[in-house]
Amino acid sequence: MIPLHREREQPIFSSRAHVFQIDPATKRNWLPASKHAVTVSFFYDAGRSVYRIISVGGTKAIINSTITPNMTFTKTSQKFGQWADSRANTVYGLGFSTEQHLQQFSDQFKEVKEAARLVREKAQERFEMANPALNIAAPQLSQELSEDRHSPPLLAVNGPANGPGELVRSKSAEVELTSEKERIKKMLSEGSSVCDINLEAELFTLQDSNAKLVAALQEANNSVEEWKNQLAEYQEETDRLRNQVSELEAQSGRPASSDPGREQLSRSLEDLEALLQDKEQEIQTLQSKKSDVGELEKEREEALHRLQEVESRNVELTERVQTAEGTLASSRDQREKSETELQTLVQVLDVKICDLKDLRHSLAKLVDK
Repeated sequence: MIPLHREREQPIFSSRAHVFQIDPATKRNWLPASKHAVTVSFFYDAGRSVYRIISVGGTKAIINSTITPNMTFTKTSQKFGQWADSRANTVYGLGFSTEQHLQQFSDQFKEVKEAARLVREKAQERFEMANPALNIAAPQLSQELSEDRHSPPLLAVNGPANGPGELVRSKSAEVELTSEKERIKKMLSEGSSVCDINLEAELFTLQDSNAKLVAALQEANNSVEEWKNQLAEYQEETDRLRNQVSELEAQSGRPASSDPGREQLSRSLEDLEALLQDKEQEIQTLQSKKSDVGELEKEREEALHRLQEVESRNVELTERVQTAEGTLASSRDQREKSETELQTLVQVLDVKICDLKDLRHSLAKLVDK
């Protein structure tokens, strides 16, 4: 089990992916570390100031990789990426379901790698401030750090008993660093190229699909065998029925009037002959009625023709009715307009008549005077 310090180690980012590890024997082939997609998470240990990538499959840790500034996550295809871990002496590969998930993991890897670099630089600055004689006692160490800022930590603090003027990096640490560098170089030199790794991942997928196809093909073959057995049984049953028919035909040719099977066949034959005669009579009746059918067909065509004429006449009458209705509506409008004008004239005449009456009364009054 992976020792996770829950009080100080916190998850930063999680994603699901298929986990692979490079084959330690060939350094070229991928070996699946999980049968299904598992959760792969970035963790930060605040107590030790380290970042780790952790993934657990069941009760077993399939990834426990401490991120260092010299690590690089490489995308080898649209859904596959890898990184080398010198401490674990292996190369991890992750297959994601989408290109977006791969990009998110790659971006998070870069951020964590940069954070690990800053943590290491701060720790180195604090150490140099606490040991001012380091720059004088170890010039070679300072030169190596200036040449490679992304190398793993090279300092091994042995405690205050060493003295301020003594070199703090032990010889065993240098040997271990050299062996780790050689191991990484060997791993990368012996590792396959980007295309080869991509092909290996695709090959694993194809092998899985091939296994499924083989199982389906085997099941289909079993079904074919069952169908063949059933077909053979049907053929045997057909042969048996044919033999029985042949035996019955042979028995029907023998003078065995007392055979009940022969009598039954004879009755069936007579019934079929009677039925055949009835059908022949029906055919003759239909043939005799064929001429009547032709006449009926002619009458039907004539009736259809008359019906078409009636329909066309009906359409014409409908158009006439619509025209007459339009004319009647316009006549009504004209009549209403005339009535309105007539009423107006009557009102005007009434006014004129009243005026004439008033004028007559006025004239009569003048004459009387």
